[in-house]
Amino acid sequence: MMTFELLKTDSLSSARAGLITTDHGQIKTPIFMPVGTGATVKTVHQRELRNDIDPDVILGNTYHLYLRPGISILEQAGGIHKFMGWDRNILTDSGGYQVYSLSANRKIKEEGVKFKSHIDGSYHVFTPENVMDVQRQIGADIIMAFDECTPYPCDYNYARRSMQMTHRWLDRCITHFKKTQPIYDYSQTLFPIVQGSTYKDLRIQSAEYIANSNAPGNAIGGLSVGEPAEEMYAMCEVVCEVLPEDKPRYLMGVGTPINILENIALGIDMFDCVMPTRNARNGMLFTAHGTINIKNKKWEDDFSELDEMGLTFVDTEYSKAYLRHLFASNEFLGRQIATIHNLGFYMWLVREARKHILDGDFKSWKDKMVKQMDKRL
Repeated sequence: MMTFELLKTDSLSSARAGLITTDHGQIKTPIFMPVGTGATVKTVHQRELRNDIDPDVILGNTYHLYLRPGISILEQAGGIHKFMGWDRNILTDSGGYQVYSLSANRKIKEEGVKFKSHIDGSYHVFTPENVMDVQRQIGADIIMAFDECTPYPCDYNYARRSMQMTHRWLDRCITHFKKTQPIYDYSQTLFPIVQGSTYKDLRIQSAEYIANSNAPGNAIGGLSVGEPAEEMYAMCEVVCEVLPEDKPRYLMGVGTPINILENIALGIDMFDCVMPTRNARNGMLFTAHGTINIKNKKWEDDFSELDEMGLTFVDTEYSKAYLRHLFASNEFLGRQIATIHNLGFYMWLVREARKHILDGDFKSWKDKMVKQMDKRL
């Protein structure tokens, strides 16, 4: 089974450094998980992912993998690790967020969710039970309970009913998970998900319910769906006060580099977000001194490194001018370099956060970095 060791908590904040251990190796927290939705981190070869970005864990998505390539193919391959040639940890989201995003093409009932495929229009049903089966077949190390992600803004009564249904679904997930065994030769761990929109009392109720499930780790969902950052931080703060200290805490779908540092300070251990990869493909780079739109003409004759601190995450020190040229010429290499840079920066950021937590000066470093990164270059 997965284990978690809490190594140190910052004295001036709730930031934590820890160590998760699974059958596929160790995960040093705080950690950012690159998003590999369909068994690939977009534009990045596994070689670059392993050697340049070097994450302990990546994320896949149950909804997308279920539809394509399909569960039968993944089982025939021997699970997602063998299918995609990745021998480190993988976490799968249960599909709850994708169901939320398909609001025009799904129907939610107590039994589960009927939804229409975005690929071919075919209809499918997800229930707490078959989502556990599907994630067994995919074979991720850490799998998520099936939940409903509420939109923002959300009516209080709807948020309360949705949260209560998510709790009932969790009970069904746990019951079915315990009845089944891993298909492949390693263990799997189930994380429940805290919901409750941006209502403090609901978030506390949900966190208490999730904590009482006594799972090896816990997740916080339904944030980063359009709410102001301050509301996200407020909800994370109250939830982290309830969730057990000796279990890892995973904030789903968050976020910007600043979001990540502020939530680490509140006690979050794990993050994922499409932002570094999606923004990279559109020419936005994250650096230690702010964000860069590399498509802007101002970079046309700027031959300096991509990051003013000299942080290099690709195998060659490319200049801003060269990367701008690649985007202006619509060369695929530009998207690849930008993606590796952004993911490398995110990994550097969480590793630096961990180092400063262990060294005892996280708060002052975090405050400096937040101010430094909060600008467009």
